[in-house]
Amino acid sequence: MDTSKTSLKLQRTDSDGFILIAVLWILGALSVLASIYAVYVINTASAFATYDDHLKAEALVSAALELTAYRQQAAAQLRPTHGRFEFRLGKESAVVQYRSEDARIDLNKAPKQLLAGLFVALGASPDDANVYADRIIGWRTTPSNKQDSEALAYRMAGFTYEPREAAFPHVNELSLVRDLPMPLVERALPFVTVYSGRAQVNVLEAAPEVIAALPGMSKDLLDTFLAQRRASPGNAELLLPLLKDARQYVTVAGSKTLRVTVRITFDNGHREKAEVVILLFDKGDQPFAVLSWRDPFDQTIADNGL
Repeated sequence: MDTSKTSLKLQRTDSDGFILIAVLWILGALSVLASIYAVYVINTASAFATYDDHLKAEALVSAALELTAYRQQAAAQLRPTHGRFEFRLGKESAVVQYRSEDARIDLNKAPKQLLAGLFVALGASPDDANVYADRIIGWRTTPSNKQDSEALAYRMAGFTYEPREAAFPHVNELSLVRDLPMPLVERALPFVTVYSGRAQVNVLEAAPEVIAALPGMSKDLLDTFLAQRRASPGNAELLLPLLKDARQYVTVAGSKTLRVTVRITFDNGHREKAEVVILLFDKGDQPFAVLSWRDPFDQTIADNGL
C-alpha cells in the first residue's frame, strides 16, 4: 500500500473541508449584509415617504389658513364665529373647521368667577374651586408691593420654582400652579386658552362646560340655554336674555383669533390632523400671524403668548 498517496489524499480532503467552511461563512456574512442593506433601503424609503407626507401636510395646512383668512376678510364687517369648508390640493384633500378662540376661557384675562365656575363644572367643590382660581390669578399677577406673598407661599410649600407673576405663555403651564390637582388640570385644558385676549367667552361657540362655568348657571338654566342654542344657533337676541346676570361675562362678537382644525386625507389613505391658532390682521402685508401650530410631525412649530 502506497502510504504517500494515502497521506496526500487525506491532506486534500482536510483542505477541501476548510475551504468549504470558509465559503459557507462568507456566504452567510453576505446574506446578513444583504438583509441589513434591504432593511436600510426599506427604512430610507419609509423615511422619505414620511417626509414627503410632511411636506404635503404643511402645504395643505398653509393653504387652509390662507383660505380661512380670506373668508374672514371677505366678511370683515360681520366676522363669522365659526365655519367649515373642504378643498383639494393635488391628490390630497382637506376638511377645515375654524372657531373663535374666545369660545375658550382665557387664563390671562378671565375673572375669578369664571375660572372658579369652570372648576366647579369639572367636578371641584365651590370652596376648592375658589382656591384654584386664586392660585391662577396669583400666578399671572405681578405683585404691587415689595412683599411677594405668592412667591413666598411657593417657597414655603417646597417648590423649586416661583410663580411667573406674568401672563401664561401656554396653557400647559397651568400644571405648575400651586394646589391644582393634575387630573383637574387635564380636564380643564380643552376649555382654556392664552390666545383669546378677552375676559368674556363667546356663548355662541363655547362648549357646554364653558357655558356651565358662567356665574349663576344652574343645571336647568344650562339645559334651557343649550336647547335654545341648538334650535336657534347664532340668534343672540334669544340667547342673551336667558343668561341674566351672567351677561357681563359673555360676548357674541366675532374674534380676530381663530382656532383652525385641518383634517388631511392623503392619496394612500393615510390621515393626519393639525390644529393652528391664528391672529387675523385688518391691515398690512400679512393677513394673519400663527400663534400656535400643532401636528403629528411637529408637536409645536410656533407657540407664542398673546
